[in-house]
Amino acid sequence: MTNIGFIGAGGIARAHAFSLSALRYFYNDSPQINLVSVASSREASRVSFAQKYQFAQAQSLNEFGTNGAIDTVFILGPNHTHFDHFEMAMGMPNVSHIYLEKPVCSSESEEENIRKLVQKSVNTPKIQVGFQFLQTPAVREALVFYQSGVLGKPIHFDLKYYHGDYLHQAYRDKRKTRLTPAPDGGAMADLGSHGLSMLIAFLGADLQVTGAMQSGSFGDVPADSDLFSTLSLLERKTQAVGHMSASRVSSGTGDWVYFELFAEKGAIRFNSQQADYFEYYLEESGHWVKQPVGSNYAPVTSFPSGHVPAGWLRSMIHAHYIFLTGNDALAFNADIDHGLAVQRLVRDTATHLAYFRSKLRQ
Repeated sequence: MTNIGFIGAGGIARAHAFSLSALRYFYNDSPQINLVSVASSREASRVSFAQKYQFAQAQSLNEFGTNGAIDTVFILGPNHTHFDHFEMAMGMPNVSHIYLEKPVCSSESEEENIRKLVQKSVNTPKIQVGFQFLQTPAVREALVFYQSGVLGKPIHFDLKYYHGDYLHQAYRDKRKTRLTPAPDGGAMADLGSHGLSMLIAFLGADLQVTGAMQSGSFGDVPADSDLFSTLSLLERKTQAVGHMSASRVSSGTGDWVYFELFAEKGAIRFNSQQADYFEYYLEESGHWVKQPVGSNYAPVTSFPSGHVPAGWLRSMIHAHYIFLTGNDALAFNADIDHGLAVQRLVRDTATHLAYFRSKLRQ
């Protein structure tokens, strides 16, 4: 029996509640789940959430922190609260699993304190960071294909993660807490962190930000909150270079991720608008190959079917499965070291963006 507690009762918490409830349909070895408690700062929100999604209790944060029945904590509150909630979860004596939504924290000092908490922990919980995009079936298989070495040494790359919703005043009004400057908020922390996570999975953690720029401005958005930002990146070991951009104000894009990587023996690319396959090119063959994937998670599960189209929630369900069971040898492990590597790049981005803004003012 896995005894779960949520910290946070907002929209992302609903997605996690759904994913947990769906596990038993997809996986024969799914653990039995007991929804023990949900905590949040607003009593009305946590009570409503507990009732709607069948959690046994709605508790204050102080009550949650002393609840000895909880062994698995999902940290799902606003970005700036993640470190405090992580610290609390690490201090709960019976907690063996922590799912930490990105970004893992909001400052360099918090990054260092996370490392200290993990290092001095006697029985460190299993920690997984919420980069569930890595569990999209086509991304999962593309990563395995790339890691086989068939494409050889990387030369250059490009990744885009674009939304357009923040063009609308009503949407911005509902999400003011996400309009704080990086590394706590902004497009690079909120969306770009997923892109950086993917780049680290493919290229390793030795990526370096060499420059950054931002664009887009509205009167109700702080000037130091990036609505669109673009990075220049260097992978130190191979000296591959590339760009990554994140946007909240790219009209007509929906929820669009595009990734391409060019190497000495070929290339690979993925487009979330055609999420049921990835493509690769081999110099020796001289043509692009479309590799269908669908919802394939073989050999872990065949439900509903490998040819069924994949979706955002499906990848989150699989992220929960590997978090609770670890039973997927092909899955990339987005552990706390991965989360901190992403956070370092987000923090470096904030420094470069501040320099860029200072040049604009001159």
